[in-house]
Amino acid sequence: MLRIITQQADVRAELQRICDRTHDEQVLHKEATVREVLQAVKRQGDKAVLHYTAEFDNQTLKPEELRVTGSELDAAYQQVSKELMEAIRLACRQIEAFHRQRVPKSWVHFGDDEVVLGKRYTPVDRAGLYVPGGRAAYPSTVLMNAIPAKVACVPQVVMVTPPGAGKAINPAVLVAAQEAGVQEIYRVGGAQAIAALAYGTETIPKVNVITGPGNIYVTLAKKLVYGTVGIDSLAGPSEVLIIADETANPVHVAADLLAQAEHDPMAAAILLTTDASLAKNVQVAVERQLVDHPRRIDTEKAIAHYGLIVVVESLEAAAEFSNEFAPEHLELELKDPWALIPHIRHAGAIFLGYSTPEAVGDYLAGPNHTLPTSGAARYASALGVETFLKHSSIIQYSQTALQKVAGAIDILATTEGLPSHADSVRRRIQQEE
Repeated sequence: MLRIITQQADVRAELQRICDRTHDEQVLHKEATVREVLQAVKRQGDKAVLHYTAEFDNQTLKPEELRVTGSELDAAYQQVSKELMEAIRLACRQIEAFHRQRVPKSWVHFGDDEVVLGKRYTPVDRAGLYVPGGRAAYPSTVLMNAIPAKVACVPQVVMVTPPGAGKAINPAVLVAAQEAGVQEIYRVGGAQAIAALAYGTETIPKVNVITGPGNIYVTLAKKLVYGTVGIDSLAGPSEVLIIADETANPVHVAADLLAQAEHDPMAAAILLTTDASLAKNVQVAVERQLVDHPRRIDTEKAIAHYGLIVVVESLEAAAEFSNEFAPEHLELELKDPWALIPHIRHAGAIFLGYSTPEAVGDYLAGPNHTLPTSGAARYASALGVETFLKHSSIIQYSQTALQKVAGAIDILATTEGLPSHADSVRRRIQQEE
């Protein structure tokens, strides 16, 4: 049963508990397991990857079976329907169009005294994409990760994803990968896949940046390899927070809450509303929609542990609670959603109005669906083209310009006790004189 809270004093504690759901003692125990996996893959390469794939995923693979073959990729196109193919291509166009708006431009400024300053953006050499596959197939995740890398002009994009029954990978995932420009696909998941991408093995190449969401083991592995490689964010488990007034449709709100809860038993689904009647109607609607739900067990677990309805005093109070939680997905199912936007400071993605369910953003609106979770939206952003780019500063001084600032550099370097810094400027000035 989805709980309803009306006492404001209890709200912050409950929201904090849900936000901290990935930091309990069980998670600390899992982190020890992940450290063991990372070290084993770093030392033993393919051997460790295959061992943990057998242990955790019950899939016995040979080294030559890790990489998906060209014949498998060709066959995938024969296994998807025409309608699905059209949907994937539509999503590709929408996502690419949005991300092309966000490509940072290199620039150079020519100032006085022949001083040249600028910034140059270049892609990483190799990107690794993680696509989950344990509970369902996610071609949308392939597109959301691969297309920004393609727009950033990354020369080599590789993908890892756990195999299903019979060592197979869902054909829709394989088709999406090809449509989005992925060059190599490996059938491996979990922490061992992240380790393989971070350190490289005999079969799987070492990458520069790893993106994509996964379960708690994947998230912890990304956290621990950060520094060896770059990462997008520590995404997952998924979460939605809905702010709704009396004009919202309770059936629609219930469906949106369940759309997050069905992802994972640790997914969070929260409603903040000013209307007590809506709160009760949503609670009833959730129970009704769960009756014949195909993923009822996992969805019920999420609703029971991390589902919540809060009746608040005002929409401004709802916005403040939302900012404290900093949700991955924020839906504003309000008569005038734009009026509340100035009060929103922290959210991964914001969905406005009655006709904008979070699923629109999941699949083909264009903005990325790989978003910060567990409060990270206070400081982090969605995956984008910039995730696969780095920038270098460009600096050029003329002799005249160097002479003008030599004194200031000398003082600063001397103050910091770095005489060779000062000398590197002084010698140039003396030589010219």
